[in-house]
Amino acid sequence: MNGWVVLLWSFVAALILIIAGIFGSLVVMGRVSLFPEAAPSVVPSPVDTGIVDPTISVMVLNGTPDEGLDTQMRDTLINNGWAADDVFAGDSSSQDFAETTVFYVNEEDEEAAIGLANLLGGAQVQQSDYYSGQTEDGEKQFTVVIGLDRSPSAPETPADEPAS
Repeated sequence: MNGWVVLLWSFVAALILIIAGIFGSLVVMGRVSLFPEAAPSVVPSPVDTGIVDPTISVMVLNGTPDEGLDTQMRDTLINNGWAADDVFAGDSSSQDFAETTVFYVNEEDEEAAIGLANLLGGAQVQQSDYYSGQTEDGEKQFTVVIGLDRSPSAPETPADEPAS
């Protein structure tokens, strides 16, 4: 019976050494961490929603080949608090403007431009003095250029075909 006890203990010792060897190998290879670090918690960054200021006049330009988008956007602004005399609508000089963009002139108007862009369902916001000569001196005005991203007849992805 003494022989069976020795055989059993040698089997248990071999099993412990095998398990310890596997665990040690996993630790060395980095597959198992003895002291794992806490995962950093994801903190959502605040989204700047801007402010909606219907006292600033808005010029809406249709930069697409579709008729009436400027009038639709003008009506949307009037329904959201802008006075009819403060919203102007017309066609842009080009009909292939890529993305709907709200242009503002002064840096302090950026929050209101972001608010207007969000009100319109998400538009780009860009500071530019290109449209600054369109208003009377000292009067604030945003310019919204409607792009092909709002055009129902525009292809979803413009094809890059060589001109023929």
